[in-house]
Amino acid sequence: MDVDFTPEQGEIRRTLRELLRRRCGPGEVRAAVDSPAGHDPALWTALAEHLGLPGLALPEAYGGVGCSPTELALACEETGRVLAPSPLLATAVLTAPLLLALGTEAQRADLLPRIASGALTAGLAVPPGTALGLTGDNTGDWAGGGRAGGVQARPAAPAARLPAAAPERSWRLYGQVDQVLDGHSAGLLLVAAHTGGFARSRTLLFLVAGDAPGLVRTRQTALDATRPQARIQLRDVEAELLGDGKTDVLLALARTGDTAAAVLACEAVGAADQALARTVEHVRQREQFGRAIGSFQSVKHRLADVYVQVQAARSAAYYAAWAAAAHEERVGGLALAQALEALRTAAAEGIQLHGGIGFTWEHEAHLYFKRAAGDELLFGPVHRLRAHAADAAHLFEDAEVSV
Repeated sequence: MDVDFTPEQGEIRRTLRELLRRRCGPGEVRAAVDSPAGHDPALWTALAEHLGLPGLALPEAYGGVGCSPTELALACEETGRVLAPSPLLATAVLTAPLLLALGTEAQRADLLPRIASGALTAGLAVPPGTALGLTGDNTGDWAGGGRAGGVQARPAAPAARLPAAAPERSWRLYGQVDQVLDGHSAGLLLVAAHTGGFARSRTLLFLVAGDAPGLVRTRQTALDATRPQARIQLRDVEAELLGDGKTDVLLALARTGDTAAAVLACEAVGAADQALARTVEHVRQREQFGRAIGSFQSVKHRLADVYVQVQAARSAAYYAAWAAAAHEERVGGLALAQALEALRTAAAEGIQLHGGIGFTWEHEAHLYFKRAAGDELLFGPVHRLRAHAADAAHLFEDAEVSV
């Protein structure tokens, strides 16, 4: 394993950091989250046209840059540093890999070039932590399981009218999904639904146009306003089956979840690093008893502990991103747990050392704490991420047998 960044990776980080420094300050972030889309379309266009960010990890054959998830993770470290509200996570990290892995050639040729260009944004309508296999086995009834609730699917045409060897391409969906990232503004939704009734129930993925009749999308109030979420209601909505319906969808979701966890870990590390940097800058300037509070030994010790925790999380996140690109062991969940814990600590210490202003809307310190708490609600919490990783590695089985 080569721990050095390649010149291309370094250039991606430098260019993106400079663009975000100019286009995504605290004022721009607040204006973006208050807009109907929940992000700045002009910034998204710049990220797509100048840097090719939506297609960074997509093959060149589909209009992408042809890089690996490692480069995408390093890019997200920079977007996390400024808490940039954008459809990048929902589109490029969660949805595009599933389209690439499961879609037919016609579906990939139609959708992926538009995603790579930034013209099409997408959202994945699943419960993030459970369906992606981050906090437990994703074979449960999170999408309905054939029972009432979740999302159900039925063929639009009677089976007798279909060729014997042809899969049903057109389906009708009904049900509801909450906490869909960028679901209110995405041009395409990838919806997980159960088919076959209770006895033969299985999970499949379906493509739903953002303007499909019967689709009701409501933006929800979220703890972290920089991560817009929506409630998706499907009222007999027309949908297209993704792929041939024969691939193991649950396995694909779990693989996507591990890669997404590595990317999210890098994003959280970027946010934690920035929260720490802002706090260090503040304690150097704020005076008490005639001296900067950063000169007090207790403050130095607290920030030194945060620094060590952030650097450890960065090492774990980089390794997880490399492992995801190299198809090595799946360690994304563990890296995400460590990164979210580091972000929570860095943000909490930042609020404490900023004093009363750290809790106010006028200061951005509270946004980093909300990002940590919001990501734990969506993809965690930390103790469940670690518990599932331990179960997957059979870490405690020998101890239980010996007892």
